[in-house]
Amino acid sequence: MSNKNKLPVTEIFPSIQGEGYFSGKKVTFLRLSGCDVGCPWCDTKYSWEVKENQYMTISQILTKLDLYNNKTIVITGGEPMMWNLDLLTLSLKNKGYLINLETSGAYPVSGQFDWICLSPKKFKPVIKDWFFLANELKIIVLNKSDFLWAKKHSQKVNSECKLFVQPEWNNKIKNNFLIDNFISENKKWKLSLQMHKYLNIP
Repeated sequence: MSNKNKLPVTEIFPSIQGEGYFSGKKVTFLRLSGCDVGCPWCDTKYSWEVKENQYMTISQILTKLDLYNNKTIVITGGEPMMWNLDLLTLSLKNKGYLINLETSGAYPVSGQFDWICLSPKKFKPVIKDWFFLANELKIIVLNKSDFLWAKKHSQKVNSECKLFVQPEWNNKIKNNFLIDNFISENKKWKLSLQMHKYLNIP
C-alpha cells in the first residue's frame, strides 16, 4: 500500500551510532517498518510488522528529522529496502543531509546514499548489486560458521569496502575469544560492538 511519497515509519530518534565504521558519531535514526529476513537474534522485532497508522508522507518525515538539528541520518529497519527510497533520499539530499543506510541487501537498490553498510543474512540471499555499492560489510557472529560466511562475502565486495565482525549481543562473551583470534589472523577485519547497548541508550 506504500508509494514513493509515503513510507511506514517505526520510529525517528537521535542517538549515537553504536556499530560499525561510524561508531561514536551522533546521528538521527530513521527506522522504517517491515522485515521478512527473520533474524532470530534481531533486537528490533517490533519493527517487522507494518501497521496502517505508521505511514508518513516524505514531508512529515523531513519535518520530524529537522527537529533534531543533525545532518547525518541513518536509514535502518526492519529492512528499509523493502520500500522505494528514491524520493525520500532525493528530498534529504536537497536539504543537505548525509545519508547512511543499513541493509541486508535482500531487496533491489533504490535511493541515493553517502554510506552503505551491508549486513548479509543467511535467511535471504544478497542481490549482487549491493556488493559493488557497499562501503562497509558487517557480519554478525553467532557461531564458528559465521567466520566462513564472513570470508565468503568479503570476496564479493569492492576492494575499498571496510570489513567488520560483530558479536551477537546475547552470545558476545562466548564468542569473544573466537572473534579475537579471527581478527588477529585476518588483518583487514575490525571489531564492531553495539556501543549503544553498553551505554544503555536507544
